[in-house]
Amino acid sequence: MGAAALTGQELLALILGTGCAGRDALTVAGDLLRRVDGSLRRLAGRPSAELARVPGVGRTKAGRVAAALELGRRVRAEAEPAPERIRGPADVQRFFGARLRDLTVEEFHVLALGSQSQVLGDLLITRGILNSSLVHPREVFRAAIAEAAAGIIVVHNHPSGDPTPSADDRAVTRQLVDAGRLLDLPVYDHVIVGGDRYVSFAEAGLL
Repeated sequence: MGAAALTGQELLALILGTGCAGRDALTVAGDLLRRVDGSLRRLAGRPSAELARVPGVGRTKAGRVAAALELGRRVRAEAEPAPERIRGPADVQRFFGARLRDLTVEEFHVLALGSQSQVLGDLLITRGILNSSLVHPREVFRAAIAEAAAGIIVVHNHPSGDPTPSADDRAVTRQLVDAGRLLDLPVYDHVIVGGDRYVSFAEAGLL
């Protein structure tokens, strides 16, 4: 009947392939799911090193599970193509939300826009902890200028699931807005994705 007929536990067991002494792959898969209350989405957010510590998993099988979950995330991202034009922060959330909401680290992206707000490119600038020293206007605007952008929207995620802007978020935004004015390359918005929610600096009057 195909993979669609299998439970999440059975699918995980197929990816694991084998269990360990006295515990088959289905039992080990069940142990993995119990650690995340049965949620595959929560499983996708756990680091491989944590999964590897489950008896019967280990580093190799944890890597397989992480790869399978990453494939699923990429399929979901491909299913949401970039909008032809960005009409507001809800378009930004639809484009980035599925890709960013389950990440365990912060990613900082620049959405390069043309003169009619059409999407020219999605540029990953940094991956890791966001602060004013790691996100430098030089890197942001170098990438945007290379795309011949007329303006940009910056986007990043909060792995905590709370999109409320931090002090560093505000400082980074001020730096970028000021640099954009000097370069005549405006920052139209800064959108923070947290779980299924988002905060738009433009909507909140923070730009």
